[in-house]
Amino acid sequence: MDLSTQNIKYIPGVGPRKSEVLKSEINVVSWEDMLYYFPYKHIDRSRIFKIREINGNMPYIQLKGKIHHFETIGEGRARRITALFYDDTGNIELVWFKALKMIPNLYKIGTEYILFGKPTIFGSKLNIAHPELETEDNFFQGEVGVQGQYSTTEKMKNTFLNSRSVQKIITSIFDNIKGKIPETLNVGILQKVNLIDLDTALHNIHFPKSPDLLRKAEFRLKFEELFYVQLNILRITKAREQHFGGFIFSKVGEYFNRFYDQKLPFELTNAQKRVIREIRLDTNTGRQMNRLLQGDVGSGKTLVALMSMLIAVDNGFQTAIMAPTEILATQHFETIRELLDGLGLEVHLLTGSTKKKERGKLLPAIQNGDIHILVGTHALIEDTVVFKNLGLVVIDEQHRFGVAQRARLWRKNEMPPHILVMTATPIPRTLAMTLYGDLEVSVIDELPPGRKPVKTIHRYSANRTNLYDLVRQQLQEGRQVYIVYPLIKESEKSDLKNLTAGFEHTKEIFPGYEVCMVHGKMKPAEKDAEMQRFVSGEVRIMVATTVIEVGVNVPNASVMIIEDAERFGLSQLHQLRGRVGRGADQSYCILLTRYELAENTRKRLSIMTETNDGFAIAEEDLKLRGPGDIDGTQQSGIPFDLKIANLAKDGQILSLARDVAREVLEEDPLLQMSKNTILNVQLVKLNGKNQTGWFMIS
Repeated sequence: MDLSTQNIKYIPGVGPRKSEVLKSEINVVSWEDMLYYFPYKHIDRSRIFKIREINGNMPYIQLKGKIHHFETIGEGRARRITALFYDDTGNIELVWFKALKMIPNLYKIGTEYILFGKPTIFGSKLNIAHPELETEDNFFQGEVGVQGQYSTTEKMKNTFLNSRSVQKIITSIFDNIKGKIPETLNVGILQKVNLIDLDTALHNIHFPKSPDLLRKAEFRLKFEELFYVQLNILRITKAREQHFGGFIFSKVGEYFNRFYDQKLPFELTNAQKRVIREIRLDTNTGRQMNRLLQGDVGSGKTLVALMSMLIAVDNGFQTAIMAPTEILATQHFETIRELLDGLGLEVHLLTGSTKKKERGKLLPAIQNGDIHILVGTHALIEDTVVFKNLGLVVIDEQHRFGVAQRARLWRKNEMPPHILVMTATPIPRTLAMTLYGDLEVSVIDELPPGRKPVKTIHRYSANRTNLYDLVRQQLQEGRQVYIVYPLIKESEKSDLKNLTAGFEHTKEIFPGYEVCMVHGKMKPAEKDAEMQRFVSGEVRIMVATTVIEVGVNVPNASVMIIEDAERFGLSQLHQLRGRVGRGADQSYCILLTRYELAENTRKRLSIMTETNDGFAIAEEDLKLRGPGDIDGTQQSGIPFDLKIANLAKDGQILSLARDVAREVLEEDPLLQMSKNTILNVQLVKLNGKNQTGWFMIS
């Protein structure tokens, strides 16, 4: 029986309406989908408490008792139904806010029920909201003992698809399966890693027979999920190495040496030297380089990229650097042109704003090889841009580009150019192994000499006097200031209101200083013009949303004030902080929040004030938020809806899965051996289920 072709709507108790809700809410269509909808936690339901034993600090508990009476309270949205539930030791209030017409018909007064729910204190009284109630006759396998709890949405609950209902559907599927669930890993891997079989794992993840079997089921399913991600990444890498050669940069020549001897703005750090050596080795192997360059804000990635481009030019090749915004592309262009002044190299800029007349001159010059270094935006991947011999492409802040856009750059030559991908967003090791597992990784983990760490301070919004004194002092010394408000979204009119009010307030508090406002709803030309006024120094204070997170380099800016800092993630706060501290002067980042903060939020802010290490912050951010929320992951083409593995917690399993996948491919790169047929079949299946096509080798 192929579980992936069995429709969920034919399971008793599901039907067309509930099946549509399951499809729209949790993407469950088949029996297989349902079996792979794993519990988010497991609860021990082996004990039944007495009402007198419970308090408002307890997790989910079970009671056995009867309903005394129902009562409808309130009107309109405040309307709710309550019931008095009692046993021989006391009573507790039950409350429902939804499906009010059905509740009194579902449960009978005087009938004994086993209740499952979480006690809370409302006012001075204990109650349990939306409890699960079942008669003892309706209990089934898995109800007593360790039991899974399933995530459900409001729409699911409104259709009576709560955690208990999901469990019943899964039980029905198991009852209808004839024989064992087919295996998805070969015998060699099962034995090597000491894994239980898939059938046992799926039964015990949903209905654990013991805590030990639950642990083994979790390990088996996490390993398999991460193994196939790694197998596919490494397979793509091997296929690319076999199909594509790479240009050989055999020498370091005149341009590199003249730049190093005459133009280098400061002594390279050891980390920068190490990365340049790694790139040098990559580009001399005859294989296409695909390297990720990670470096915190201000670590000198652009200088490393430029020196790599000079090696390409010394070997007779053209190079290009692509940035996600015009302002960042323009910034790169001006920086590179200034650094290379006097070396006789042709450096040009191509963006969407490049005038038709200028474009008419540029395109032929690119095609005949007269231009050595081309800086640009998405305009570089247009079909009209044809290079004579593009040898190296640098992609900055790559997560802002889609996979297809990056791939179009590869096709600018018959032989693909070397690729250097740069990101200022530090990426935890486990995430990098999955998100960029097909790339070699270089890290610049030192700041250039003379840079002072930014001082980060947490303050409450209600007390701004000392903050304004600091800003005035910095302005009097000729510095510039950022004031950042949370991102404006279509539905959040209050954000725009707050930003506008903050802009007006800032002008009042700091008279005599030019203030500008920038946000994402402005027209691009208008936004870039305001940013340029700040970059030039004409404007001293910029009030903005997170549009300035990447792409503005103003060494004179020394203060970053982040309003409502509790609404930002750790990585975003760190990126914003990176806009200051780019000069030699002491810089400050002020995190403003309200006084009442959740424990997780206080921890996040505390991390920011304690460290400037972007990699440490990224690790903490992954633990707090999960991979799906980390900036850039949704653009990657990687299926980040991991069903059971957690990249923040399962790093050891990921490393093991990668090692096993590598061993498999070293022995059988194309998975042609009979023992690996099962692996190939599973990869094809995963590709079919994944809409991005990420599992395909292109």
